[in-house]
Amino acid sequence: MIKEQSPSVKNVNEMSIGQTAIRRWLTQYSAEQNGKPSIGKPLTAEQQRIRRLEHKNRQLRQDVTLLKEVSAFFAREMK
Repeated sequence: MIKEQSPSVKNVNEMSIGQTAIRRWLTQYSAEQNGKPSIGKPLTAEQQRIRRLEHKNRQLRQDVTLLKEVSAFFAREMK
């Protein structure tokens, strides 16, 4: 858990999680530990689905870019 390991928000960048999200989670965690109501609204099922699809879309775009680069590399090597 981040609170127990106490890394800085910047160090958590290596996990590919946005700093804003981490700060929001930490604020919410602190509020819950102090008996305060949670901050923000939970995501709806549709919002969760959109986030998953956006993530998948980004990943597929990265895969396509990588495949293009690899194809170009092998095309040059074959000449």
